[in-house]
Amino acid sequence: MAVLIQYLSAKVGLVTGSSLPELLGDRLPRGWRLAYWVQAELVAAATDLAEVIGGAIALHILFGIPLLAGGVIVGVISMLLLVLQTRRGPRFFEFVVTGLLAIVTAGFVTGLFFGPVSWDEAVAGIVPRFEGTPTVLLAASMLGATVMPHAIYAHSALARDRHGHSVPAEALPRLLTATRWDVLLSLLVAGSVNIAMLLLAAGNLAGVPGTDSIEGAHAAITAALGPAVGVAFGIGLLASGLASTSVGSYAGSAIMGGLLHVRIPVFTRRLITLIPALVIIAVGVDPTWALVLSQVLLSLGIPFALIPLVRLSSNRDLMGAFVNKVALTVAAWVVVALIVSLNLALIILTATGAD
Repeated sequence: MAVLIQYLSAKVGLVTGSSLPELLGDRLPRGWRLAYWVQAELVAAATDLAEVIGGAIALHILFGIPLLAGGVIVGVISMLLLVLQTRRGPRFFEFVVTGLLAIVTAGFVTGLFFGPVSWDEAVAGIVPRFEGTPTVLLAASMLGATVMPHAIYAHSALARDRHGHSVPAEALPRLLTATRWDVLLSLLVAGSVNIAMLLLAAGNLAGVPGTDSIEGAHAAITAALGPAVGVAFGIGLLASGLASTSVGSYAGSAIMGGLLHVRIPVFTRRLITLIPALVIIAVGVDPTWALVLSQVLLSLGIPFALIPLVRLSSNRDLMGAFVNKVALTVAAWVVVALIVSLNLALIILTATGAD
């Protein structure tokens, strides 16, 4: 689903020369535009919350830094990355984020070489199934962390910024083909990392007490596989937080600029979005639970980005010869239906108090 969605987002940015927020800002009346902006900003803020907390936990794991101080450090580093992106352009920003993601991959996959995995049971575990409301909550959280609505907004803007507002028509087929491969390979790596983390946990942490928190999981991994793997896990978590919070801030800037036609300095914006995460850390909210709930909020925000994306990319007047083919449109609406169904199931189960 993420491959399809991210391709459509980049495609809209390349073909139209506008980001998804800009296209919506030009089409929505003022009242709806403001309401849409509020929910999109909440999604971007949830991303910041999760990644600042994740980075703070990583610094605590690696160096014993208190969570609040770690959150400040992560925020400052992400500000520097965004300043570099503003001064050096999107290609440099992509290069830095790609480097961070390479570290993430190495950090989270390393443990598989040291811990046993039952591959027969792993294949059986691919079949989706639920065991009560808590597992639906976790599924929605994983969906939000994988598809990420802020990345839908950001990818359309990044594709536009990288190739310009007006790409020659003769160059578009080649660019769209390259984009398909780029998205497919990138998300294949990302999906592999996610699966590697699940396999690592299932193979080495099953039944181990205390692994319902990131710190507990790290301690268990260190005890089971050695301190080197524990350090690699912490470094991967830190790189993940730095990469994602930078992308979240970039997405927030694209959302505000496109919907409200207002741009504020990157430094100011990053400072504003950093405050809620630091407040949550300071008041002592359980960081792992805050991470889960923030990703659930991302899942609930996906349809608000995805439905307009599918409609715009299927609009022949807007997309011309590059409008979605019928099969692609049908696949996209099936994805919408699946995501909305999961979110509705979570809301209904939560509201009714079902187990």
